[in-house]
Amino acid sequence: MTAAPSAPPDLVILARRAVIGGREVPAAVSVRDGRIAAVGPYDTAAARTAGEVVEVGADEVVLPGLVDTHVHLNDPGHADWEGFASATRAAAAGGITTLIDMPVDSVPATTDVTALRLKREAARGRCHVDVGFWGGAHAGNAGDLAELHRAGVMGFKCFLADAGAPDLPPVSPAELAALMRTLREYDALLLVHAESEAELARAPRAAGRRYADFLRSRPPSAEEAAVAAVVEAARLTGARAHIVHVSAAGSLPLIAAARRDGVRITAETCPHYLTLAAEQIPDGATEFACCPPVREGVNRDGLWAALGDGTLDVVVSDHSPCAAELKHRETGDFGAAWGGVSSLQLALPVVWTEARRRGVPLARVSGWMSERPARLAGLTAKGGIVAGRDADLFVLAPDETFTVRPEELHHRQPVTPYAGRRLHGVVRRTWLRGRPAGPARPAGRLLTPSTDRPEDT
Repeated sequence: MTAAPSAPPDLVILARRAVIGGREVPAAVSVRDGRIAAVGPYDTAAARTAGEVVEVGADEVVLPGLVDTHVHLNDPGHADWEGFASATRAAAAGGITTLIDMPVDSVPATTDVTALRLKREAARGRCHVDVGFWGGAHAGNAGDLAELHRAGVMGFKCFLADAGAPDLPPVSPAELAALMRTLREYDALLLVHAESEAELARAPRAAGRRYADFLRSRPPSAEEAAVAAVVEAARLTGARAHIVHVSAAGSLPLIAAARRDGVRITAETCPHYLTLAAEQIPDGATEFACCPPVREGVNRDGLWAALGDGTLDVVVSDHSPCAAELKHRETGDFGAAWGGVSSLQLALPVVWTEARRRGVPLARVSGWMSERPARLAGLTAKGGIVAGRDADLFVLAPDETFTVRPEELHHRQPVTPYAGRRLHGVVRRTWLRGRPAGPARPAGRLLTPSTDRPEDT
C-alpha cells in the first residue's frame, strides 16, 4: 500500500543562518498547520510547493522563539502597570513567543483556582503570544496546591522574604520544606525568591538617594543564606526547586555543589544582573531599583562564568513594571521606590549586546533564553527549531544597532534603566505557530503543562 503524499507546507523560511541544535547553520524550515514540518538544507526543494516562501537576508538569523518564564503581567488588579495586551505586544516585538506569568503583583495573587480563573478571563482574547501561569504557594494555601496543579499551573512560586503582597506571604525554612514535601507528591516545580528575611532584618534599612545605601540594605548574605535553605529543603525532600533571579555570585558554589550531589535544583539570572553594575548607577536613579539589587561588576563577571559552566540554567527578564509614580524618580529615594526592572521587549538585545562584547555566540544565548526555559516549564512543543514543535520563530539582525527610546516600546509604562542605551540586535519579524505575531492579531493561547491541550484565548 502506498502512503498518501504529505500536504505541501504552508510556509518555508530559507535562512543562510539559523540556530538549530546549538549551532548556526543554513537551513530551510518548513511549516504546516502551525508546526515545524521539516528542517532541511538551505537549497531544499520544499520551497517550490509552499504556500509562502520567506528568504531571510544574509545579515539575519532565524531563531526559535524565546520563552520567558519570569514575567509580572499584573493583570487583573494592576493593569495600569502592565497588562496582557501590552506585555504580549512587547514580547512579540522582542522575539519572545511564550510568557509564564508570576502569581504576585496582580489582585488577587494566583493562590487558588478562583484566582487562576480570573487570570484566564483577563487574558482571554488579548494575548499576542502564548501565556502560561505559575501558582503562588505559602503556608496557608497548602490545601489548594493540588487543585491548582490539576487546573493547569506550570508550577509554584514562593517567597522567603516579604514581597509586599498580603495574599502571598513569605515562608520560613520549615514551611519551605513542608511545601516541598507536598509538591513532591506530584513532582511539581517550586520556584523560590531566595532572600532571607532574617538576614534582611539585620541589614540597614534602605533610605535616600544613595545607591550604595540601597545595596547595603539587601546584602549578598541574604541571598546566600536563602539559597542554602532551599538546597537543604530540596535535599531532604527530593523535590524540584528553582532559584529565581540569582544576583549574588557568592551563592553559586552552593548551587553547583548541590547539583553535583544530585539535588534537583536549577537557577536563573536576568538581563539587568548580566549587564548593569552598581558602580555605574547614579545616586537617585531609581529606575535601576530592583530586589535583589544590581551588584558590582566583579559579581556580574561571576554570573557570566556560571552561565558558561552550567551552574545557571536560564536567562529570563523578571519584567516587573509599576505605575511610573511608584518609582519616585522625582525624589530619587531608593527606600521608597518600587523594586523592579521593566525590560521585556529589550531582554534579548540587552543580553546579546553584552554577550557579543564577551565573545559569547548567539546560539548559546538562544539556549539560555529559549531551549532551557522551555524545558524548565515543561513546554515540550517550545524552545527549538525541531520538526514537530510549534513554529514559534523570529528573525534577528544581530549586528544592527538601535537606541532605546522608552516611548517607542510597547510596555504600558515607559520607565526603564536602558533609556538612551545603544544595543545590538534588531528583531525584524516574529511568527507564532507559523503566522505573523503582531499588534493587530492577538492569536496567543493560554497554556497548561500539557502542550497538547492548550486553552485557546
